[in-house]
Amino acid sequence: MQLYKPQKLRIALKAYNSKILDESCAKIINVLNTTSVKIIGPIPLPTKRRIYCVLRSPHVNKDAREHFEIRTHKRLIDLYYPSEITIENLRNIDLSGGVDVEIKSY
Repeated sequence: MQLYKPQKLRIALKAYNSKILDESCAKIINVLNTTSVKIIGPIPLPTKRRIYCVLRSPHVNKDAREHFEIRTHKRLIDLYYPSEITIENLRNIDLSGGVDVEIKSY
């Protein structure tokens, strides 16, 4: 029985800090450059801004409010025709704690 071999892997990275995200992308690309894989990326996606409005005082001064925002930075890296060695190297990468990584095969 022949195993399914993906033709394309898409790595989606998310983080609140763009510097940590760029360092993680650089680590991934350095590891992938050791194998012969076609790499496209990192592609920066639009930053998602979530803004929260909070009352300064719970009972009086309803006009006094504070605004807080959280920015989510995203990057995409595409790999074409990855080998099993490439996939194994991806599993062994040690990334920063604030980075969320999703790997999908197509």
